[in-house]
Amino acid sequence: MTDTPEATATTGKSISIRNVTKIYGEGSANEFEALKPVSMEIEPGEFVSIVGPSGCGKSTLMLMVAGLLSRSSGDIEIGGRSVKKAFTDIGIAFQDHLLLDFRTALDNVLLQADIRRLDKRVLRNRALDMFKQLHLESAVDKYPRQMSGGMRQRVSLVRTIVHEPPVLMLDEPFGALDALTRLQVRTDLEALWLRTRPTVLFITHSVEEAVGLSDRIFVMSPNPGRIIEEISVDLPRPRPISLAGSREFAEYADHIYALFEEMGVLHGIAPTAQGGAA
Repeated sequence: MTDTPEATATTGKSISIRNVTKIYGEGSANEFEALKPVSMEIEPGEFVSIVGPSGCGKSTLMLMVAGLLSRSSGDIEIGGRSVKKAFTDIGIAFQDHLLLDFRTALDNVLLQADIRRLDKRVLRNRALDMFKQLHLESAVDKYPRQMSGGMRQRVSLVRTIVHEPPVLMLDEPFGALDALTRLQVRTDLEALWLRTRPTVLFITHSVEEAVGLSDRIFVMSPNPGRIIEEISVDLPRPRPISLAGSREFAEYADHIYALFEEMGVLHGIAPTAQGGAA
């Protein structure tokens, strides 16, 4: 497991989402309700996941929180400030690593210094420390084409976090990775988060990732999306790279899968009268 430094005081900001909705093409013949009224309060330094089926509005909600997409109604505040436009004091990552092919891993990370006009020396030292923490020293001078998918995604996470933003928004950042690599990168993300404890809004389809990373989980319904249940996850940190043997982990995961079955998102195989498969 990746070594995790002792957690410091949180640098995160609160996120308040009140009765937020999204309707595409409002008033037109092609009107589409993507999101029913959604409300949630996220405390500074919390790691919160939103888990739900494809098309339920998870990513739409995240983009509205980031100010990258307008909302149809409701209000969103970060640190007590209403989000009226793109909120720049965040770190954001998507499923695609979006590294620049012509820059090395370190230079991709230091792009934050160029864009935000930050002290490049300070960020370079911080980045190198993060590379060491994640056992990525060999990737420092490599270009994206020379790295594995897992290495590229970890470099992307370092770039997202290196300027120590108070809020992280992560939209399926492990989606393109194989199962074993996902486990490692999930552990690496927790290690990076524990450095300064920014507030995290994590979007995922994976129940295991949500339980493995979160303080709280919001479960969403199929489209149009709404919050079905809020679940507090009481598991110690740092969490082991494999949670498969944990009874508590299994109970959380089974509960969420049961919710998806109740909503018709998952369907079991009905037995026949003789006890065989239908």
